[in-house]
Amino acid sequence: MTSTASKGQGGWFGRRGNKYHAKRTLYDGIWFDSIQESKDYQKLKLREAAGEISNLRLQVPYDLAVNGIHITRYEADFVYWDEVLGCEVVADSKGVQTGEFKIKKQLMLAVLGIDILLMSVRPKAKRKKKVKVTNGE
Repeated sequence: MTSTASKGQGGWFGRRGNKYHAKRTLYDGIWFDSIQESKDYQKLKLREAAGEISNLRLQVPYDLAVNGIHITRYEADFVYWDEVLGCEVVADSKGVQTGEFKIKKQLMLAVLGIDILLMSVRPKAKRKKKVKVTNGE
């Protein structure tokens, strides 16, 4: 039996899965791109309730231009005022730092002077070293 949908064109069920296996999640009536992003939102809401942060906003766009030429747009997962530090914080929830994100992070710092706080970055898996086995000679 064959299927009319191919894996590269939307999978067997007509939808293509996330490249990094992130699962869209509904929390508090808001759709998040991943379970981790929704967990980071929950942590920030607790901090907001405790009075540590205020003015929590989601998916805030930043246009990045150099010499008047629009280069790209970065959408921050979270922006809030940190009451303890006394400054605005731009934060992103990342499981994997893509090349595109690394460039946008550098552009945000170079163009707007904003350093993005990474809330949840998984450490890279360490490769196991290969050990040569000799016969004792």
